[in-house]
Amino acid sequence: MNLAMIQLVEMVHQFMWPFVRVSALLLTAPIFGATALNVRLRVAIGAALTILIFPTVEIPDIDPFSFAAITKMFHEIAVGALMGLTLQVVAAAVILSGQIVSGGMGLGMANMIDPNLGNVPTLANFLLVIGLLAFLSLGGHLVLISVLVDSYRYIPIGEGLFATNAISGFISWSSQMFIGAVSLVLPVLLGLLMVNVCLGVISKASPSLNIFAVGFPALIPIGLVLVTLTLSFYYSRLELLWYDGFRYLQTTLFA
Repeated sequence: MNLAMIQLVEMVHQFMWPFVRVSALLLTAPIFGATALNVRLRVAIGAALTILIFPTVEIPDIDPFSFAAITKMFHEIAVGALMGLTLQVVAAAVILSGQIVSGGMGLGMANMIDPNLGNVPTLANFLLVIGLLAFLSLGGHLVLISVLVDSYRYIPIGEGLFATNAISGFISWSSQMFIGAVSLVLPVLLGLLMVNVCLGVISKASPSLNIFAVGFPALIPIGLVLVTLTLSFYYSRLELLWYDGFRYLQTTLFA
């Protein structure tokens, strides 16, 4: 009986190390990190993934009650969170693009309370839904799981993260949150800029015209029409942005 208990404790100890990295990934990755997934479902998904990848992972011999175990635990949390946050940069770019367009259209005050993001513009939430559907249609969840499995080969449990360019590379990759947001809605921004220039010329030619009473009601329908007309461009550019995120995860983060 004592021998069986010792084996059970050893098995739980070995299971814990890959489970920590998997759990950190699920807490930060798109789709998996949404609060719509309750804690029990996340734990079930994390346990199922850990059981599948457990035979392929080399578990180091670490005393779970030592200070080294605590530092290695934080190391595993950092690795999993870094992978999830890498793709969250793309999701943040989608949200930021919606906020930029909403501000240009005059819909900046049309916000809604999203349980996952907080108080965000309605248009940004709509574009985020399109972005997450594109993520699923491209098999992003499968790519994320394959990168998770490969990460144990490039960054073993408890070591290797700070020997790679993962952290410095992630800092440089985070600039895509702003560059990608502008590239996603650049045609809409240019169209709204032209409308504002035309309104400025009209107000200069006819000072008696109340430009605020004419301009604000005109910007909203024109902006919605521009967003509708450029949805195909938006989706194609969004695919490229997700592909860049996948490529960065596979080739750069753990190089």
